Amino acid sequence: MCLLYLKALEIQGFKSFPDKTVLTFGEDITAIVGPNGSGKSNISDAIRWVMGEQSTRALRGGKMEDVIFGGTAKRKQTGYAEVSLVLDNTSHLFDMEESEVMVTRRYYRSGESEYYINRRSVRLKDVNELFMDTGLGREGYSIIGQGKIDEILSVKSADRREIFEEAAGISRYRHRKEEAEHKLERTDENLVRINDKISELELQVEPLRQQSEKAKKYLILRDELRGLEISVWLDTLERIRAGNIKLEADYQEAVRQREEAKVAQEKAYAAAEDYSAQMREKDVEADRLRFEMQGRQAKANELESAIAVLKSSVEHNLESARRIQADLEQQEGREGSLAAQIEQRRTRLEEIEGQLTQARASLEERSRQAQEAAHSAGTLAQELEQLRSRADLENADAAEAKALLSALAAAAQEVLDRDETVRRESAELEERLEQARKEARTARRQYDDAVEERDAAKNVISGYQLRAQSRQKKAEQLKERQVKLQMEENALTSRIKLLTEMEQMHEGYSKAVKLVMGEAQRGTLKNIHGPVADLLKVPDRYTVAIEIALGGAMQNLVVDREEDGKAVIQYLKRREGGRATILPLSSIRPGNLRERERLAGEPGFVGIADQLVRFDPQYQNVFSNLLGRVAVMENLDAAIAVARKYGYQFRIVTLDGQVLNPGGSMTGGSASRSAGILSRANELERLGEQAKGIREQLSQAARELEEAQREATASAYELESAQGQLREWENAIVKAEAQLAHCKSVVSTLEEQEESQKEELEGLKARSAQIEADTQSARERIQTLEGTAAALKSEAEGKAKGQSDLQERSARIAQEVAELTASLAALEAERDATRSGLTELEGLKESIAGDRDQSRALVEDYHSKNEGITREIGEKEAALEALRQENQAQNEAISQLNQEKLELEGQRVKATKESQSRNEELLRMEGEVSRLEQRKVSASMEEKQLLDKLWENYELSHEAAKQQRVEIESVQKASRRIAELKRAVSVLGNVNVGAIEEFDRVNERYTYLTDQRDDVQRAKSELEEIIANITGEMKTIFAREFKSINEAFGQTFLELFGGGKAALELEDPEDILNCGIEIKVQPPGKALKIITLLSGGEKAFVAIALYFAILKVRPTPFVVMDEIEAALDDNNVVRFARYMRSMAEKTQFIVITHRRGTMEEADVLYGVTMQEQGVSRMLTINLNDVEKELNIR
Repeated sequence: MCLLYLKALEIQGFKSFPDKTVLTFGEDITAIVGPNGSGKSNISDAIRWVMGEQSTRALRGGKMEDVIFGGTAKRKQTGYAEVSLVLDNTSHLFDMEESEVMVTRRYYRSGESEYYINRRSVRLKDVNELFMDTGLGREGYSIIGQGKIDEILSVKSADRREIFEEAAGISRYRHRKEEAEHKLERTDENLVRINDKISELELQVEPLRQQSEKAKKYLILRDELRGLEISVWLDTLERIRAGNIKLEADYQEAVRQREEAKVAQEKAYAAAEDYSAQMREKDVEADRLRFEMQGRQAKANELESAIAVLKSSVEHNLESARRIQADLEQQEGREGSLAAQIEQRRTRLEEIEGQLTQARASLEERSRQAQEAAHSAGTLAQELEQLRSRADLENADAAEAKALLSALAAAAQEVLDRDETVRRESAELEERLEQARKEARTARRQYDDAVEERDAAKNVISGYQLRAQSRQKKAEQLKERQVKLQMEENALTSRIKLLTEMEQMHEGYSKAVKLVMGEAQRGTLKNIHGPVADLLKVPDRYTVAIEIALGGAMQNLVVDREEDGKAVIQYLKRREGGRATILPLSSIRPGNLRERERLAGEPGFVGIADQLVRFDPQYQNVFSNLLGRVAVMENLDAAIAVARKYGYQFRIVTLDGQVLNPGGSMTGGSASRSAGILSRANELERLGEQAKGIREQLSQAARELEEAQREATASAYELESAQGQLREWENAIVKAEAQLAHCKSVVSTLEEQEESQKEELEGLKARSAQIEADTQSARERIQTLEGTAAALKSEAEGKAKGQSDLQERSARIAQEVAELTASLAALEAERDATRSGLTELEGLKESIAGDRDQSRALVEDYHSKNEGITREIGEKEAALEALRQENQAQNEAISQLNQEKLELEGQRVKATKESQSRNEELLRMEGEVSRLEQRKVSASMEEKQLLDKLWENYELSHEAAKQQRVEIESVQKASRRIAELKRAVSVLGNVNVGAIEEFDRVNERYTYLTDQRDDVQRAKSELEEIIANITGEMKTIFAREFKSINEAFGQTFLELFGGGKAALELEDPEDILNCGIEIKVQPPGKALKIITLLSGGEKAFVAIALYFAILKVRPTPFVVMDEIEAALDDNNVVRFARYMRSMAEKTQFIVITHRRGTMEEADVLYGVTMQEQGVSRMLTINLNDVEKELNIR
């Protein structure tokens, strides 16, 4: 009975089977018969294909697509081929839980291939590993056709190795060895690459280390220099600022005196100029007093409200005191309940103490038992150690026997040395062959390297193409940006030109101003400075406010003297050019607002109008006169509040152009900009800055465009160079292909010579037979010693189990000890918690008594607060009475103001004389203020230079610089040290600060690669050890199985041929894993021959005998034989069929045949017919129907 057999085969779309076809098989012999060309061999191809065959030649095709049904005149071609193999796995030969295994392969015309095991998607590798060492699979011997027969009958005995390796069960080992060798090869390549990189980095590390140390020294010097320079500059800055404090004080004093003179002069001038205005001021003062009276009345109202609130608080406190008194009565009932809880906690605490005593006693007993178990475990461990020592002695004897084996091997080597002369020529030939193979490998490597370099060159070209495209695109984008900037510059230039022409033509000015300025430009009119609007600069924020404040005065003409103004007026009269207001510098008087210092603290105050504009100092009186009495406020609400407060005494303008005039009138609405005269000047200045910025951007864009075009040209050159290199590698590939073909030819010739020499060495092999017998005896002794050692090991394992049981008991007792410990800890925790709870309850009881005292104190507190509130009510009522009295006094003050108005007339004459005196003092003070302003500007410039140094050199603000300040002994010593540091930095020369980071990066990479090299070298050693172990295992297994197959072959040959003898011989027993295998047979009545000298029928029968021998030694679950008995005569066919029957108990046979003798031994017959051209169909028939159904005789 087979351990595993083929249950079914499902075919669809494979070769001549377009329709789904299912063949079921029993555990015996199944024959598949059919005429030539019917497609019966396609069944064996299907089995071979589903088990992973990749060679289209082995599948009798030109390309893999040929396995898909290609269609006929009546049928369309199919899109895919699918074959499934169903195997019985009840014996679990395959390492899978399922009792049935289905292997499926599907291939599409698109070239996609799919593999499944039990309908789960897998890889081809998984299918190969499933069948490995079972005799199944594409490299196994489960499918025997004429191809396999040809392999055995091949002249080259090395071609037969694959069959014997699969039969010996070392295919899996060879696969593992090849994988390990491939890994070793890749490891060597990695090691070479790593060493190359290490060598490259070694050239960089030392120079970078030197540069890094130099850079670190530079950074130390630079940081010290930075700290000293910053500190010196900060000290200088502080000295300047300290001086500025006194300067500012002097300046403010001069300004104050100037302002005092201005106030006095303005007061006298205003009194003489307009007496009625002085009278209105008294009226305003009276209004102010009335306004203050209204404010006091509002405060009185507030006091009355506050008194009402305080009286309400008194009532609230009385209610709270009554509520607390009620709570005191409830707390007295809680104290009885707390006493009962305290008694319960004390009882529970006594119970816990009793349980703790019991738990401690149990824990002590279990701890004693744990110590006894530990002592027993130590005694057993000593006995176990003695057994292991005896086993080690037996193993040492076995090692001596193995040493004897080594001595026998040395004796065998002496035998080999005797035929040194014969083998010398063979060795020389081997060297030549190895050299030829090496040259072939070198040629292959050169070819592969050339292909790799060609592919790399293609990748480089792709990269260069992308870089060239990117750089070209960048150049185009920069060109577009340059054109856009040029257009923006042209637009700004046109706008500036237009505005400049408007300025030059005085657009927006009156006809009179235009005429006068035209004559002034021609030189007809002298000493004309220009209209007011041309003589000042206004920040954008204040433009609307200043235009409204100036109004028509923007077109006033400024001249040197009254005579120049007279000339202008006469000119306009002659030309009938209209009217103009003239402002002579010699006579114009400044205006002054005496409230300006008080206004500075008002909400929403922006400034006095003349302080918000810039102008030449010579026009100070002009703009002071026009704007010095105009206050600028943020908004209308703030303006109204200030106007009311100061009695509408001066003009107020808001930032959005609303006006409050002296006396109380208002002007407002949508502000117009007087033809945009000031806005135009501001716009010209702004546009000039924009044009400057755009020109700088244009210059930068031109430089970037030039750089981008240069990079694009360089990319084109790189691309052309890489394409040339690609052509060179393609030529190298052609040359490498020719060299590789030559090397393969040389290797083939030398291998043929090697085969001839090996035949001469066969006669020397018999002399090593005795050595082999002694070797076998030594192996038997080793086996005996190792058996004794194994018995001792088994006894030790029994002791180890007893030790394990004892350890389990110790662990169980330890667990109980741990549980008792945990229980004890839990009781102690409960005891502590109970004690804590008892303490809390006792504390709560005491707390209730304390709360009762506190509540009583609160009641007293509420009564105390009410007494304070009552006093506060009395104070506020007193304040209310005081306010009423103050209002009465204000009424009297108003009466006094009315009296003072009568006295103002007499003061007017006196004020006129005082005005002249104060004007002289004002001119003197203005000179002093101007001198101090110049000193302030110089100090400010020096301060700005120091701040600019901080920013330009270190990009630090003043505050940020303070954070980096260092202590210095003196500025002089620090300056000397700064000079020394600068010289030291200069001596260092060029410094690459980036070398510090670069050295760290390269050194880290160098260290990493060095560690990696060590890891790779260790991995290489491990792989070499693995390969050596696998090779030794393969030799052992192959030698054992080869011997068994050789014995079985002799027996099988004898049974099939009815006599004679046959043997298998290794051409080089010392190289059993690589040498060829010779087949020597002696048919009955004939001389001993090698297989190549037999007739065709004898060869085929010998090959069949060999396959049957392999199946005896290494049975495969099932065998598919595809007309392997075709060359036999009828008698031998019968022998073949009967022998197959004798082996059917262990192996399932599926035979594709057209020989009647084979058919007669079959249990089931399947017929293959092709009734439709190109389409195979299966029939189940009996032997008598074969001739009728299938036309086979």
